[in-house]
Amino acid sequence: MSELLRVSNLHISMGERTLLENVSLAVNKGEPLVILGQTGSGKSLLLKWIMASIDSALSCTGEIAVHGEVMNMAQRRTLWGKQMAMLSQEPMSTLDPLMKSGEQVAEVSRFVLGHSAQQARLMAQQELERYGLAQAYQKRVGQLSGGMAQRMAICVSTAANASIILVDEPTKGLDVSRRDDVVDMLRDKTKNDGLIVVTHDVEVAQRLGGQILVLHYGKVVEQGQTQQVLAHPQQEYTKKLIHSTPKNWAQSRSKDIAQERILSVENVAIQRGKQKLFDSLTFDVQQGEIVGIVGDSGCGKSSLGDAILGHLKVSSGEIVRQKTQGKAKWLKLYQDPFTSLSQHLTLGKMLDDLIALHKLDASRVAPLMKKLALREQVLTCNSSQVSGGELQRFSILRALLMEPVFLFADEPTSRLDPIIAKEVTMQLVQLAREQNCSLLIVSHDPDLINAIADKVINISDYAPQAVSLQECVA
Repeated sequence: MSELLRVSNLHISMGERTLLENVSLAVNKGEPLVILGQTGSGKSLLLKWIMASIDSALSCTGEIAVHGEVMNMAQRRTLWGKQMAMLSQEPMSTLDPLMKSGEQVAEVSRFVLGHSAQQARLMAQQELERYGLAQAYQKRVGQLSGGMAQRMAICVSTAANASIILVDEPTKGLDVSRRDDVVDMLRDKTKNDGLIVVTHDVEVAQRLGGQILVLHYGKVVEQGQTQQVLAHPQQEYTKKLIHSTPKNWAQSRSKDIAQERILSVENVAIQRGKQKLFDSLTFDVQQGEIVGIVGDSGCGKSSLGDAILGHLKVSSGEIVRQKTQGKAKWLKLYQDPFTSLSQHLTLGKMLDDLIALHKLDASRVAPLMKKLALREQVLTCNSSQVSGGELQRFSILRALLMEPVFLFADEPTSRLDPIIAKEVTMQLVQLAREQNCSLLIVSHDPDLINAIADKVINISDYAPQAVSLQECVA
């Protein structure tokens, strides 16, 4: 097997803090290398060092050989595009929102490989047809579903036929079917090349196969054949990662649900623009019930929650909510807490403002923080100074302080690594039950929903049969 890239004894530090310690790896032709670990383990930092795009303030030692030749930072930068390419976490970091999607693939063929404009467009069209994206050629990124945008970004990143592809969390936030589409596409496009994939998703690692390297706080704790390591992990951290995947969770459904109905959805249809997402949807929610919402990307899961909260009009049907003391009792927990919280105020200040505005009981803060495993120190920080897991816990704290009767949680853990995601999900469910708060939780992972929900609704079952779900817009 031909070796394309080798890293030896890499050490990266910032001042006295070690970020990566003694990392060595090899990438072989046609064999994926998966780098697995939770947030903060150093996965993305390793990719940036390989690509020579790392912060110059960091201290780095170690050696890298590409195609057998030892190279420094400047030499590796000359390989960008033609020999080494990187796909970042968010498709919008790769794609231009103002250009038609297919033209972005053609542009790489034209300006990097030197093809004529006509030939580049033809090659781009053929490439998109091969991966089910033919209808997306004329669309801009904002008109694509999450899965389509990610596949388009892969086409752009690999259009110059680089022999080594580095990919950072390619399936974050995608439902299971779209996740598998992206993984299969990556394997197909790199079957004769080198592929390094950073992920915190154990099932992505299993599907990719090849070799695996498990990182924990900058140290390699396990390394070897992917299927062997995941089937027979030797280290406690690897075992914890594997057991944190939702299919391994113990079920936490309630056996005693109050019979008082708090919400009734009757024959509801919702559309965005001219596109009908679903119709004839009917269900009830009882007080204190945990209801799980699943379905393909773009089928209308988030739109349903927005309609229930009164933020979106239904096309037909009726949504009847129990009369309460006001809108503040019907709340939403957002997918990305960074976008729902101010970056200019400390978390403590935001909490104080909430308590003052709604005349809440401040004595409830400390017990709730303890149950959510929130450090008191986070209240002195702003949203950019704490981890994603802590920020989502803080968002849950703010919501539950309001003592809501209904909470719509829209993919609340999709951006968290599996260990933190499990902790946050279980804490949310437990506290909702304790407060007798009805919880409508959306997830792209049916295993997660099946583990916690008293009732499961698949929105895709209510999609108009004549409409392709790939054309739906979330």
